[in-house]
Amino acid sequence: MTFAVIVQARMGSSRCPGKVMMDLGGEPFLKRCLDRCDRIPGTDLVVVAVPDLPQDDPVAKAASSWGYAVVRGSETDVLSRYAKAAHEVHADAVMRVTSDCPMIDPDICGETIRFWQQSGADYGCNNMPPGFPHGLDCEVFDADALFAADELATEPYEREHVTPWIRTNPKMKRSSIQGPGGGIETLRWTLDHPEDVEMFRAIYEAMGDAAPFATAADYLALCLRRPDIPAINAIRHDPKRLEADQVADMRNDSMMLKRAA
Repeated sequence: MTFAVIVQARMGSSRCPGKVMMDLGGEPFLKRCLDRCDRIPGTDLVVVAVPDLPQDDPVAKAASSWGYAVVRGSETDVLSRYAKAAHEVHADAVMRVTSDCPMIDPDICGETIRFWQQSGADYGCNNMPPGFPHGLDCEVFDADALFAADELATEPYEREHVTPWIRTNPKMKRSSIQGPGGGIETLRWTLDHPEDVEMFRAIYEAMGDAAPFATAADYLALCLRRPDIPAINAIRHDPKRLEADQVADMRNDSMMLKRAA
């Protein structure tokens, strides 16, 4: 069984153009994300799904130079891009992560996979309902579910956002791991605006060489100790994210976050 982490990445962004190739502590944001995905337990490889446009060539070239598999596909039909990537690497199961998550947590992703496998669900995630900071989101599903979505999803929203057809299909059983509570789901750890860039750089400056290997618990401890850091991009907090009414069919006990050894 081949388990692929597929990360969508592109240069285009209306709010922060070229964000994935901006610097974060000496490496591009994209590499920070990919290197953390490479440490997700239970997975075999990381694949970068990049639009087949000339403007995105730097993303594909960089990811390939770092040793990651690269698959090119449609810019706007991201669902077809994911399906193509899964086909080309012969994936049996897929974890979806987006490149605007440079602090994605390998342990949280691994627990999402473990509970999905244990529950027998068709689809697994860690945000039904949201219980972790925005920017730690991950999804997992069999490749067959992805291929079915690619064949049957017709709405533009479903094609752009990859998993809505799976998440809302009444025939699909859904699992979700639960966050530890304490309101951490209100934190914003995602890369979409200049304020987000500033916030991430403040975290890396504060943590130094430990930052790339820190866990979500380590980042959380810093944010509690230094409230000025999460305040940098608090204006970009999206309250609608927490109003999501989708609840998974199967949920585990609240996950306790662990500090790095």
